[in-house]
Amino acid sequence: MFGSIAAIGAGVAVLGAGIGIGQIGGKAVEGIARNPEASGKIQTAMIIAAALIEGVALFGVVVGLLGLETGVK
Repeated sequence: MFGSIAAIGAGVAVLGAGIGIGQIGGKAVEGIARNPEASGKIQTAMIIAAALIEGVALFGVVVGLLGLETGVK
């Protein structure tokens, strides 16, 4: 029972990261379209934010997979 809940948690972590990175990319393109001179700063901030989100998602997946392996009884 606990293993399936852990798998769902890992899936939700990946889903949340995908949505977050997609929104970051969309808003960055929108910002660059509005102000092309600031494209360097926007792109840098976008890459840093995407990397942080990806790190949190990886942490969530690892925790979920550890829950699958250990399986509390």
